[in-house]
Amino acid sequence: MQLIPAKTPGFVKSIFPNFIWDIETSQQELYLTFDDGPAPEITDWVLELLKAYNAKATFFCIGDNIEKHPQIFKNIIENDHSIGNHTYNHLKGWKHKTKDYINDVEITQRVIEQHLSTSINRKNFFRPPYGKFKSKQAKKLQKQGYKIVLWDVLSFDWDASISQEKCLDNVLNSTKNGSIIVFHDSVKAEQHLKYVLPKVLEYYTKKGYVFKSLKNL
Repeated sequence: MQLIPAKTPGFVKSIFPNFIWDIETSQQELYLTFDDGPAPEITDWVLELLKAYNAKATFFCIGDNIEKHPQIFKNIIENDHSIGNHTYNHLKGWKHKTKDYINDVEITQRVIEQHLSTSINRKNFFRPPYGKFKSKQAKKLQKQGYKIVLWDVLSFDWDASISQEKCLDNVLNSTKNGSIIVFHDSVKAEQHLKYVLPKVLEYYTKKGYVFKSLKNL
């Protein structure tokens, strides 16, 4: 059961105007994002599908997963997608001291930068796991130069209590020009993701949309 709406309400965005929720544009552009990877098989499947549609995306990676699967992480970079920080241990900020939370993020950033060549235009994108962190944590990260990216549309691809069709409807009924859409390249989301993502790419490509990463913001 969805207690959180698939479409982020405008009043929520207005309360936190310093976070990136969507991209203001009149162009037919969409911003796919993938959380929690890299993961064996699933992330590479996503990369191949994106390539087939000439689509770019942003991957918010967990530091521990990068270290476990460095070649998959390298594949994301080589396919010219953007990288974001999703903490090292998938921490829920509300449950951790600010110092410990920031340290976890910084460890992940060091892991990310070990794999980035100096030629890549680096942008320190960060998305808090579960979308939950303390105000102090957010302010500290922004002071350190992180761009905090949340979302306009949640697919709920990780939620086994909803159907694949509902997951697809969450995206198709909520997306507009400039929407930042959340998917997960994770084992938990695999079934829904493999049903929904091809249909989203096909649907919006036929309508003339372009899928962009966040790197040019």
